[in-house]
Amino acid sequence: MSTEPETTENTEPGGRDTVEPGTADASPAEEAAGAEDGTADAGAAPAPDASESGASSGDGPSGEGAGGGPTDSDTTGSHTTGSDTTHGGTAPDADTGARDTADADSSAQDDSAGDGADTNSSAEDGAATGPVAQDTAGTDENRGHGADGAAMDRDSEDDANGAAASEMSEAEAELAAQRLERERIERRKAQKKGPIASGGKLTGRAAELLAAVRAVESGETAPASVFAPPQPEPARRPPAPEPVRRPGPVTAGRTGAPPAPDPQTVQELRRVLAEGGAPEALAVPAATVLGAGAGERLREDPWQLLRVSGVRPEQADGFARMLLGDACGPGDARRGRAFTVWLLRQAALAGHTCLEVPALVEALGRRGVPDPEAALHAAVAEGEALVFQDALDEPGAAPAPVRGREDGAVGEEADDTRPVRVLVGLERFALAEESLADGLVRLVHSPPRPVAAEDWERAARSAGGSAAELIRAVAGHGLVLHTGGEASRVDPARLLCAARALGLRAWAVTHGPLGREAFARLLRQEEAQRTDRSLGGGASAAPAGDDAAPVATVAGLLSGAEGPGRDADGSVEADLLVVLDAPQLDVETAALLVESLPDGARLVLAGDPGVLWSVGPGRVFADLLAARVCPQVASRVPDPGPLGELVSGVGVGELNEVAAPGKEVVIVPVRDAGEAVHRTVQLVTDSVPRAIGVPAEHTVVITPGHGGAAGTRALNAALKERLNPGPGRFGGFDPGDRIAYSPVPGRTLPGHVVRADADGLHLSCAGTAVVVPRDQVESRVRHGWALTAHQAVGGRWPAVVVVLPGDATQALSRPWVYTAFGRAVRHLSVVHGAGQALPRAVAEVPAKPRTTRLPVLLRQQQQQAA
Repeated sequence: MSTEPETTENTEPGGRDTVEPGTADASPAEEAAGAEDGTADAGAAPAPDASESGASSGDGPSGEGAGGGPTDSDTTGSHTTGSDTTHGGTAPDADTGARDTADADSSAQDDSAGDGADTNSSAEDGAATGPVAQDTAGTDENRGHGADGAAMDRDSEDDANGAAASEMSEAEAELAAQRLERERIERRKAQKKGPIASGGKLTGRAAELLAAVRAVESGETAPASVFAPPQPEPARRPPAPEPVRRPGPVTAGRTGAPPAPDPQTVQELRRVLAEGGAPEALAVPAATVLGAGAGERLREDPWQLLRVSGVRPEQADGFARMLLGDACGPGDARRGRAFTVWLLRQAALAGHTCLEVPALVEALGRRGVPDPEAALHAAVAEGEALVFQDALDEPGAAPAPVRGREDGAVGEEADDTRPVRVLVGLERFALAEESLADGLVRLVHSPPRPVAAEDWERAARSAGGSAAELIRAVAGHGLVLHTGGEASRVDPARLLCAARALGLRAWAVTHGPLGREAFARLLRQEEAQRTDRSLGGGASAAPAGDDAAPVATVAGLLSGAEGPGRDADGSVEADLLVVLDAPQLDVETAALLVESLPDGARLVLAGDPGVLWSVGPGRVFADLLAARVCPQVASRVPDPGPLGELVSGVGVGELNEVAAPGKEVVIVPVRDAGEAVHRTVQLVTDSVPRAIGVPAEHTVVITPGHGGAAGTRALNAALKERLNPGPGRFGGFDPGDRIAYSPVPGRTLPGHVVRADADGLHLSCAGTAVVVPRDQVESRVRHGWALTAHQAVGGRWPAVVVVLPGDATQALSRPWVYTAFGRAVRHLSVVHGAGQALPRAVAEVPAKPRTTRLPVLLRQQQQQAA
């Protein structure tokens, strides 16, 4: 039986939905590794499997709905019940045929779209590991490795096709931009740490004079040119203006990404793979990952096949046995090292940036590694993993990184014999956390751009309330945290307007385009009110258009497609950056964002701590709140109405019955998943438009998972048949279909289909034209009437229908329910078949913990900077 709470999906084709382990007492390593499902034969090579594992939330009997509300199609009634997910749920054993694994919301890769393209990026052995990390490095190291034997073939073929494609995708362009940004950051750090030669940075006349002085000191003759009369310098040409960005269709191709591997390497790999009984379609992705000499490397160490996306440990064992024969054994040192790295990658998919040594050793033992500690020591000695010691006795003690001895030993006590917590992690996430901590402390201690104190105070008095507190905090600090619900966004809006009025280059960024558009509207309202007040209420200036709003998305800012642009040093040209939806930041994205800010810039991280965490590793916002290294301002703006009262109660663990005279909240009890689908379609197409006045195109359905009888697939199929029936000639899509497009794991762009032709599927996503090539439609595009909670984060709709089938109760947690219920602006219908599991989840199931080092690193950096 697989333990899979919220399912997540990878964007790689042909895989399974991924889920985050649902057992509350499971250790991080258990979540990363999961229980063995016994579907793969360790002694045989991977074989195709026609079954789909998927993630599901819905077939099976459901409990009676609790709470009042009409049972007919009309939205009458006012009672609601809420439940919340810890990012996961326990799905029935696949052998029972009950359903696909539960909910993909806890991971951003479930947002990656495509029924047949969902890969199990969690622990492939049966326990899903939860949120999937963003693969910012452009390799498969951070992607899921959990496809079945069948998924292995399909993933391999699609990976091979993708590597040979000739066009570059928006996702890969973004990843490439992030790689360049990381390289620039590393060069910048290296330059700061390197020795500085006297006069090394002098140029022109000054450099010549210095050379002459040194020549005289050494007894040589100074160059005559030094004493020649100065020549007039040529006039400097002004820098060329940046080209104007013109909107145009974005082609979601794969150009550019890693260059095609050498054909001879691919051919050699095909022979090696054939000898081991593995699909030849793995040749191209294996060559891309392993590089030159991949065939020889794979022959010497068959477990290197685990580095290829979609390959599971059982499949790698079978491949190794075919190649090595009797020389292959469970105690092979190569196997132990490969399994150690693989488990750390699975932990990253579950949101951990590192694992405690005892948990990792235990997980290796469950994988059949005879000497787990020796395997861990070998991985550290080979530089494939890093070990850290964090002191436990003193809260302010700095962590001491441990380098393994020559024999690879880890875990020895520090020199002062203080008790320590020994952690193991992959280098990319360790460096990201260290870079993030360094950048945050830099902002805390670098003096912000000066603005007169009386100007800040005047702006604060004008804003009033908690917005005034936020403005005063930003006036004197480079880093500020702001917490609150949806209504609290008015505080950052007033801050942004005040900062721009003071002459600061102030910008805001959101998680997605829906949040960007909503905040831009809020900014225009605040600007209009400010103008009206300044004119005495007699007239108001016309608000700026959408293009003038200083709001971008995080991805757009990092890629350079949106935002204020960059200066000559590559820093974002902003004096103040307000990051909304801060809980959605993973460590790598947050590190890139912070390192992009110049010294003296102010950073405000704003968000609701009750929503689902990021799909990538880390919990940046929660760690910063716990570390208390900067001012924290809690908004006092309450979410209004019955919906605000309901969501606020869920946030503190209480599922209250609220009065809803305007049918703001309605409960629709159902008995099973089939009835849940029927009632959902009835609500979206008839009851909500008729009783509430919200048309179907402004209503979204949220359900715990993609698979199952009441998952997004089943709901979208039923809604399409009713709202936009058609033959679906292009990958199941027709013009007018609502879609969810995922250019990269963790990012979901809502939109609709415009048309399809030989170039691919033409979409309109948040006003941007996107062309998805035919071979990527299945993996990146889903129908979008029904979404998972993680896909819906960052957006709000006039009406929301939340579907809670009875067999998805293990996927419920307080953050899940809080996030799903909080997406509604005017009306919330709850199709309720979860019974008492809903209030129990809200009261008893908090967010699943993640193992990170950011709070300790922040304390260390603060001590060093003090």
